[in-house]
Amino acid sequence: KTTLLNVLSSFIPDGDRIVTIEDAAELSLLQRHVVRLETKKPSKVGDSEVSIRDLVINSLRMRPERIVVGECRGGEALDMLQAMNTGHDGSLTTIHANNPRDTISRLETLVLMAGMDLPLSVVRKQIVSAVNLIVQQARLRDGSRKVTNITEITGMEGEVVVMQDIFKFDEQGETEDGKVQGEFAPGGMRPNCEERLRNYGFNLPATMFMGNRNGTISRRMR
Repeated sequence: KTTLLNVLSSFIPDGDRIVTIEDAAELSLLQRHVVRLETKKPSKVGDSEVSIRDLVINSLRMRPERIVVGECRGGEALDMLQAMNTGHDGSLTTIHANNPRDTISRLETLVLMAGMDLPLSVVRKQIVSAVNLIVQQARLRDGSRKVTNITEITGMEGEVVVMQDIFKFDEQGETEDGKVQGEFAPGGMRPNCEERLRNYGFNLPATMFMGNRNGTISRRMR
């Protein structure tokens, strides 16, 4: 989880001001303007606890371009969504969930833990507005960890959050020594965020999302 977050964070422009929030500092960001915040447990002498949520709220006063939270597991998810909807887009966090669809349900639960009496429809609209992509990492049966999905949140249909897999790990059996092998294949759909990526200088070829004649990227993963 930390390794993946480090890799994703490495693509943040060097000039951006970043605030990282963790229980214990594990992220290793190399950008020039990084502020590292850590939680604190209450002490025996009466010092109060400083939670992830406290730090997310206070980080907004530090004028960051990006906020990177090591893990959301409580009401701070609501504050994170609100921050991402008010000028801190491109922020990152991690959540424990079984798959991209389950990530949405998990995020809804965490938001409701903030104690705000919000209708579920409002929570889902906040999620759709704030979150562009879900990068799913899973531990496979051979013990290896792989990115299994890169999924885009595209909007809502009625009360349902609509998603599409941009890339997905296509498992193709095992090697003789029991290692899971497969290919990371495009889902065949060009992402809605493609124009936004282009505006930031990322001109990605359409074939990247459509694959080759076999419908897969020629990248075998073992």
